[in-house]
Formats: sequence, structure tokens, C-alpha cells
Amino acid sequence: MLVWLESIRDFMDLGGWVLYLIAGLLVVMWYMILDRIFYLQGPHKRAVRAALEEWEARPERSSWAAHQVREELVSSVSVRLRQYLPMIQACVALCPLFGLLGTVTGMIEVFQVMAINGTSNARAMAGGVSQATVPTMAGMVAALSGLFLSFWLQRRYETERELLAENLTLDH
Repeated sequence: MLVWLESIRDFMDLGGWVLYLIAGLLVVMWYMILDRIFYLQGPHKRAVRAALEEWEARPERSSWAAHQVREELVSSVSVRLRQYLPMIQACVALCPLFGLLGTVTGMIEVFQVMAINGTSNARAMAGGVSQATVPTMAGMVAALSGLFLSFWLQRRYETERELLAENLTLDH
């Protein structure tokens, strides 16, 4: 276990301080993704059931007022389901940008080494090159890991909203 932690620390040091920003953003993004997945498994089902029960308990369902109540029920369940989705999408967009920030800071490091030592010290330049490439790769991998689930959550939100709207039928 200790070797595993040392490997992670070495990797983080290889990428520089920007890699810590990407890791922090990744933790926040995955917290929100997992929260939404767990929400879909339990609390969302209970919210849908409560909305359906409230709708079925109404004596009439065809008036304008009933239509407004129906829209409010669909909206209230949908808002809770959509929670964090814009933030997840923002994290997905920020990960590659932080990776590019790492590229810029790494290249600045390379240019500083070149200015001091010239181009003859390849070993000194290697640290800056790794600081330039590792955060870029990490930012892309982090973004891809959240991108697929962000799309899945968006699709699931739309599907659940449509299903609820269909189940809250209006009497004609």
C-alpha cells in the first residue's frame, strides 16, 4: 500500500502543482457524479412515487389549475434530478484547461532552464518537459472520465422527466 501511495506522490510531483488542481477538481467532479447516481437509485424513485400519489389524489385533473399543478410536480422532481449537472459539465470543461495551464507552466520552466544553462543540459530541461506533458494528459483523462457520465446523466434526466410527464396524465 505504501508503494502505491509513493507512486501516486511521485506522479503528482512529476506534473507539478497544476496536477494537484486537476486532482482536486476530479475529486469534486466524481463526488457530484456519484451523488447523482446514488440519488437516482433511491431518493429520486421516492420523489417520483410521491408526485404520482399527489397527482392521483387530486379529484379532478383536466382544468387549467390541474395542468399547472402537474407542471409544478414535473418541475420540482426534475430540478432535484438535475442538481449538479451544470457543475459536472463545468468540471469536464475545466479539466483540459487546467492541463493546458500545466503545459504553459512546464514550458516556462523549460525556457528558464534554457536561459540559465543553455540547451546543453537536457537533464535539467526534462523536468520542465514532464511538467508540460503530464498535466495535459491528466486533464484530458479526467475530462473524458466525466464526459461520458455527464452525457449519461443528461440523457437520464431527459428520459426521467418525459416518463414522469407521461405518467401524470390529464383527464379529458
